Amino acid sequence: MTDRPALSLNPGSRGSRVLGVGSYQPERVVTNDDLAKIMDTNDEWIRTRVGIVERRFADKGELLTDMAVAAGTAALADAGVDPSEVDTVILPNCTMPTPIPNAAAQVAARIGIPSPGAFDLNAACAGFCYGLGVASDLIRGGSAKKVLVIGAEKLTDSVNPVDRANAIIFADGAGAAVVGPSDEPQIGPVSWGSAGDLVDLIGMTEDKFIYQEGQSVFRWATTKIAPIAMQALDVAGLKPSDVDVLIPHQANLRIVEAIAKKLRANGAREDMVVADDIKYSGNTSSASIPLALDHMRKAGTAKPGDVVLAVGFGAGLSYAGQAFVCP
Repeated sequence: MTDRPALSLNPGSRGSRVLGVGSYQPERVVTNDDLAKIMDTNDEWIRTRVGIVERRFADKGELLTDMAVAAGTAALADAGVDPSEVDTVILPNCTMPTPIPNAAAQVAARIGIPSPGAFDLNAACAGFCYGLGVASDLIRGGSAKKVLVIGAEKLTDSVNPVDRANAIIFADGAGAAVVGPSDEPQIGPVSWGSAGDLVDLIGMTEDKFIYQEGQSVFRWATTKIAPIAMQALDVAGLKPSDVDVLIPHQANLRIVEAIAKKLRANGAREDMVVADDIKYSGNTSSASIPLALDHMRKAGTAKPGDVVLAVGFGAGLSYAGQAFVCP
């Protein structure tokens, strides 16, 4: 027995759901032929190896926070949620030029969200799935009522423009989702982890340029990520045949195709729609999954009520995935 007062907890929600999504890309389109003018590469070489046709580059004066504001504003409009209803902002990214002040608080203020809890999250290309998992748990635990998750990157600031291995892949953009409570679970548990023993495969040089051991990363991703996706389905009580839309991180079209092939070998349907947004968006790291989802919804290839399986993976090496219902 003790005389100390008992603590109380905020009431949570039985489930959570994605209420709306939005995205933003810079206006400048950069084709493979454009890159061939400044480095030793060509359109066929790029398409064959990574599947990219074109990507978007932000201008020098366009900031990561600018893109995040645009994507977050679009997601709130799509969800029909007023900024005043949001109490938490999570901004996954790995390319803010300085660690403080964080991007989330700046972006929240510019959108007009009053006094939210606001923090950045760095799990690199797995960042959006990490952020969605945290948002879902905050709502179910009663710590938040509506959460805005924005994956945003300006990767062109962190890539050597004549580094053929990386400059052909990375691009800029932002994607966002609004997460709120639900009587029935519409976001499954996050299945996440890391392989810190492989941390040296992706990183930054002393002059702040991204490097990666491409072949090693390719072998790791094509071997390890499909089982993580299967695990995300298992903890959500789903089977591969339940998946309508698969959205792996858009790192390389060959990796995306390999993950889809393994899922189909384990029971996923042949008519499962597979995101290929990398063709026209490039690799936008933590922005790639929400960016692809927003594009697919607008194209009608991801429809309201569809079961979506998302899985992100990247530097760390970090990975995460979850199933959720498309808004």
